[in-house]
Order: sequence, then C-alpha cells, then structure tokens
Amino acid sequence: MRPAARLQAAIELLDEIIVAARDNGPAADSLARKFFANRRYAGSKDRRAVREHVWDAIRRFGERPQDGRSVFAAMATDDAELTALFDGSDYGPAVLIKDEAKASGGKLPEWILPILNSAIDGGEQAALLERAPLDIRINTLKSDAAEVRETLPEASILDASKYAFRLPTGFAVDNHSLANEGKISIQDLGSQLIAESCHARPGMTALDLCAGAGGKTLALASDMKGQGRLIASDINRNRLDQLGPRARRAGASEIVESLLLNPGKELDALGYLAGSCDIVLVDAPCSGSGTWRRNPETRWRLTPKRLDHLVEAQSRLLDIAAQQVKSGGVIVYAVCSLIDKEGRAQVADFLARNDGWQADPIELPVGRQQGDGIMLTPAHDSTDGFFFARLQKL
Repeated sequence: MRPAARLQAAIELLDEIIVAARDNGPAADSLARKFFANRRYAGSKDRRAVREHVWDAIRRFGERPQDGRSVFAAMATDDAELTALFDGSDYGPAVLIKDEAKASGGKLPEWILPILNSAIDGGEQAALLERAPLDIRINTLKSDAAEVRETLPEASILDASKYAFRLPTGFAVDNHSLANEGKISIQDLGSQLIAESCHARPGMTALDLCAGAGGKTLALASDMKGQGRLIASDINRNRLDQLGPRARRAGASEIVESLLLNPGKELDALGYLAGSCDIVLVDAPCSGSGTWRRNPETRWRLTPKRLDHLVEAQSRLLDIAAQQVKSGGVIVYAVCSLIDKEGRAQVADFLARNDGWQADPIELPVGRQQGDGIMLTPAHDSTDGFFFARLQKL
C-alpha cells in the first residue's frame, strides 16, 4: 500500500471505531482485527502503519469526533507530511479544501477534568495517553524469579513487587515458553499490587467478586499456594469462561471455582458464602480512566450518565461483598479510575453507611494516600491508574 492509501484505510477504520463508540459497539482492537481480516492484501508493514495512524488519532482527541477525516484533517494542520498524503490519488484521501471540517478539543473530555482527582495535573493527564509498559507476573505455583531472569534476560525486575518484571514495549511474550507453560502472565504492576494487598494466604477462603477473565484470581491462587478455597464470580459468562483454561495452565484449577452470577440476583448465588470469606476482592466495573493509555477510545464511550450508573453499581457491589465477609476479614475494593467519586468517595460512603467496618492501612513503596486508600498513576508510579483500599470487618 502507498502511504496515501494507508491514510485512507486509517480514516475508514477510525470511522468504524467512532460509530462503535457512539453506539456501544465492539472495542477498537476487535474492529481492527476484523478490518484487516477483510483486507488480506495489506501486509504487516501496512497494518502497523494504519494502526499507528489510528491510535495516534484516538489519543489526540478526548471528545468523540464527527468522523475520521475530520481528525486527520486537524492533525494535518501542523504536519506537512500528513497534509501531503491528502493527494486525491487512487485509494488515497481527497485533497483537503479550504473550509475542511476539523476535529477540535484537548486530549481529555472537558466534562471529566473537574471530577478527576486533584493530583492529576497536566503531566499526569499527558501520561494517561502515553503508551503503557509491558509488565509480567511470576506464577509462584510453577516458577520463580531466578527462572524468569535466566529465561527472559530482556526482563527487568520491578522493586515495588517481588513478583513483577517489565519487558520492552512491543516484546512478543504471548507465545514465549514461560507464558505457554503458565509460569508467567501479562499483568500491569498496579494490578499485581492490588492482588498482593489482599494478603491472601494458604488455607483462606477468598472471593474475587468481579473476576472477569481471572487475572487477579490467578494472582490470589499463587499467593495461596494452591491451598484453600478461591471462588471467581462474574456476571459475564464469556469472560468467566476464559478462566478455566488459564487456571489449568497456571496449575491453579484445583483451588479455583467459577461462579456465574445473575445480574441483580447475585446474593441468591452467593448465599452459601455469607459470613465465611477471609477476603473479598471487588475489582469493580468503572470508568476505566486509569487505563486510557491501553484503551484510549473508551474516552469516547464514557458519558456523565454512564458514570453515574457505574458509581451506583460500585456501591451495590460493596454492599454485596460486605455480606460475604467474616469477622476480621477484609474487602479489597479497587477501580482502574482516577475519578474521586469512584474511588475515595465511594469508600467513604461505604464506611459511613456500614457500622462495624474500618479502613485498614496499606503500606507500599509506591502510590499516594487518598482518603482511606491508595492511588497509583502512570506518571508518579509507572503503573496504570488505580484507586484501592482495604476495609476490615470488626
């Protein structure tokens, strides 16, 4: 493909992503895979160039634009090389005209700025859209740091966690022997620290209430050394079904139990656990504002109304979790968000309406204290953005 044809392909793919964001359709990565599957003529260099165009464009504008052409027209304003690609050639985009429609705005949605945590200044905001590092977690059920150092010399150990290593961005680790054998898994340092803050130990009963595909579930299984009871629940069957093969590969299938929940009727399925859990991890659905560098198009999906629904769901999940914890046990509440109403305000509200609970301090070599919890951010901690807190039942 010629450079102009690559730009036209990027405009077409971006159009699909914009429509999907507006209509709550498939994620950008899924759309990109399908887009290229239907264009077999595009080689690996073509696909890489198109993706770079598209993801640069997504990172550039926080508000959902009208269409793909208006985005690239705006970006071409200060980019002579990009302007030259609007050449009107076969398979290339039409020449830019004098009154061409152009996208506008900053990198974050304007309505989000007043409700972000006050520590998220200009530098932090910029870091939210930078490329994320590639972190891996050692599965201590099957491996150790010495083996990872020997087998993956490209990896550097991260001091904040005894299980975390970082690989060069773009390193192809998915099909590495350590990954195929379940000895390591891809997991951001922040997610690892949340799991470690559960203080899971052998023989405990632990519930991962919003387990998804089970990344943190497997981290808990590793800390529990495969001993005890570990229930992974979720309302999404497709995501939960991914946990079974992952648990078998990680050597954790004997301890991990999957439990599919019926939305709105979660307590019916969880009744047998009432008052028996040492740990309930609530990795709650949230705005995802802390992970925009991984999924930047989700900025275009979030609205004030959707955020309010998420806050309501988080509150309800905390109350559900509270019913499963035994005396002396803990809830670890976490969101990949830097919006206060999803983080420290949510925890403060829980403690205000529930007697017999207290915040349990978290000690980490990274992060910043925020209310009764800890905040991690890309610029300050080189992690995704998170808020998490430990809440102990007295």
